[in-house]
Amino acid sequence: MNLNELTILTTNQGLKNRDFSALELTQACLKEIHQQNPLINAFITITEKEALEQAKIVDKKISQKRFGKNLLEGVPLAIKDNILMKDVRCTAGSKILSSYQSSYDATVIKKLKNVDVVFLGKTNLDEFAMGASNESSAFGPVKNPRDLTRVPGGSSGGSAAAVAANLSLAALGSDTGGSVRQPASFCGVVGLKPTYGRISRYGLIAMASSLDQVGLLTKNVNDAAILLGAIEGRDDKDSTGRDFDFPVELPRPISWQNLKIGLPKEFFGHGLDSRIKEKIEALIKRIAKEGAKIVEVNLSNLDYALAAYYILMPAEVSANLARYDGVKYGLAVPGKNLLETYLQSRTQGFGDEARRRIILGTFVLSAGYYEAYYAKAQAVRQVVRQDFKNIFNQVDCLLTPTAPTVAFKLGEKINNPLAMYLSDIYTVPVNLAGLPALSMPIGTIDDLPVGLQIIGNHWQENKILSIAKTIESGLTN
Repeated sequence: MNLNELTILTTNQGLKNRDFSALELTQACLKEIHQQNPLINAFITITEKEALEQAKIVDKKISQKRFGKNLLEGVPLAIKDNILMKDVRCTAGSKILSSYQSSYDATVIKKLKNVDVVFLGKTNLDEFAMGASNESSAFGPVKNPRDLTRVPGGSSGGSAAAVAANLSLAALGSDTGGSVRQPASFCGVVGLKPTYGRISRYGLIAMASSLDQVGLLTKNVNDAAILLGAIEGRDDKDSTGRDFDFPVELPRPISWQNLKIGLPKEFFGHGLDSRIKEKIEALIKRIAKEGAKIVEVNLSNLDYALAAYYILMPAEVSANLARYDGVKYGLAVPGKNLLETYLQSRTQGFGDEARRRIILGTFVLSAGYYEAYYAKAQAVRQVVRQDFKNIFNQVDCLLTPTAPTVAFKLGEKINNPLAMYLSDIYTVPVNLAGLPALSMPIGTIDDLPVGLQIIGNHWQENKILSIAKTIESGLTN
């Protein structure tokens, strides 16, 4: 096995045993990046110099026998390019921030620096994390490593592709409506969106603040738990953070006996690829045979969730993106007066999808339409949350498809926004309710990965990780 193909756990053991150095591991990842990135376009910025310097620091710790306090020491990671790293360019995939350099670290980056992670660079994404295919980036589309004619999913497509192609051992992404889980499904990796408030959003460029959450992409379930454990926790700089009594633990396979698994029938109806349905149903039969109780449940208001999301999210987008005005930072296109400067900077700086969502969000917040659209969507959100709350009084977790299809062709949906939005139909409700959810690969169709989504109740990351670990172990046996 090549060094860049290692997992976080095997890397830690190898470094402890001095089977290889952190520098050799980092060089192996950088070599792979230089070879594959021209084809995949997973990275916008490669921080090669900084990565090599950090690897040397870790090797010095190993030589001085100061290594081994944390499983992430010396592990090369990729970071989605909407998470701020001090003195490193952060573009959010947009022309309007193409030359912006961050003056501070996001809280998650500070935490990872404290455990001596090696940062390989910043990964490509849909502009301001708006998209389900990673085709709206100002820096060009990302291609799926499993099939270069197909999308990797979005918006964290660069991070998912980097992990799937073994360019990095793991990666951070962000998930507003499925932007970690859907690309994880398309690329065949593990993607975890935690409970809203479990990870600080400080230093994550805002898209829709009540929905955004830092997430992670890894090669297996154990690595997801390790990475989550390093970045979770309340932060005074994020007012939406929460205190919780359930720190993440390394998962172990559990017995299916006495577990109740919910199957929301609304996730298995019209629009789902029949081959994905068959694959998930075969897995469910296996789980039932091993002792799990399978319970069909109803999410009666699910039909309204996607519509509510595409009202609430653009409304928050229009407010959050108002700060990019060509005055303080970012692209500035001078006009004859201040208004013209605003208009020209934003017109030239934002791509089609960003402008579409800003316009839609401004409309639903405008006088005369606020009550009809935004207020009603907020009411729907509360109903969706209550639906999930009722269901989790009956079951331990929900099993669903992550996406209705496997990865689609590049360009297939780019001119059809509605078809693109429907790619997130199984992931959006989780964000509306603030729940944790994980996508994991359970096989392939025509050599393209299929993702299973495991949804848990608030703060139940340990439970869904253990269930995912049990499924993962069963698939490999």
